[in-house]
Amino acid sequence: MTWRPVDCHAHSTFSDGELAPAEVAARAQAHGVRGSVTDHVSRDVAMSITSVGHLRAYLDALEPVDVLRGGEFCWHDDLWRELPDEIVPRFTHRIGSLHAVRLSDGSLVRAFSRRLPPGLTVGAYMEAHTESFETLAREMPIDIVAHPTLVALPFRHHDPEELWTEERETRMVDALYAAGTAFEISARYPPPERLVRRAVHRGVRISLGSDGHTFDQVADVRRPLALARAAGVADEDLYDPARHGSRTGGAPAPRRP
Repeated sequence: MTWRPVDCHAHSTFSDGELAPAEVAARAQAHGVRGSVTDHVSRDVAMSITSVGHLRAYLDALEPVDVLRGGEFCWHDDLWRELPDEIVPRFTHRIGSLHAVRLSDGSLVRAFSRRLPPGLTVGAYMEAHTESFETLAREMPIDIVAHPTLVALPFRHHDPEELWTEERETRMVDALYAAGTAFEISARYPPPERLVRRAVHRGVRISLGSDGHTFDQVADVRRPLALARAAGVADEDLYDPARHGSRTGGAPAPRRP
């Protein structure tokens, strides 16, 4: 069987994507990629799936489409904790996202907010980011952490060397390894190659994600694939729910890389 890259992360009109699920499948086919629809399932994301009933309708709509059936869940929103047992195996895989970081006082700093609490330094934010990431990896029953290096808008201009110290990178990959959760190389928010190599060296599974929302973005995993290969990952070792399993039970039991 010929190997194809798997785009484990793309969006449709069920959340904030521009393409219907069938159009996502067509874009994946055009790119020579196995496609996924992994729409937002959260009460804290605009244009998202916000209830169990809506989620059932979403999964019903994906059943006849030639795509993997995923969902992107926000760690800080409790909807992922409320899924009935019978829904979970209908996913081929699930993704967790750190769309908000919890500070020491319990408040949240959202990834797409331009406002920061007064006096919040980049060091304090990154410590909270790392602690939140560790909690996400420990608590969420997911297969992949999406765009692991996504940070709040005001900090995105900072030097990656300042954001991603050796200690923070080590804590991140250790958390993923302990959880058996894959590290996504995101086309929209690419991680530093050093961090990808650290994850690979630790034995963390790597996944590819376009995080596509538009016609041009969906299923375009060329850059993530090139970065994975540069880090020494064999094509067949890149995360594929059909090959490597899923915690949803909708695929064979997961194996540690």
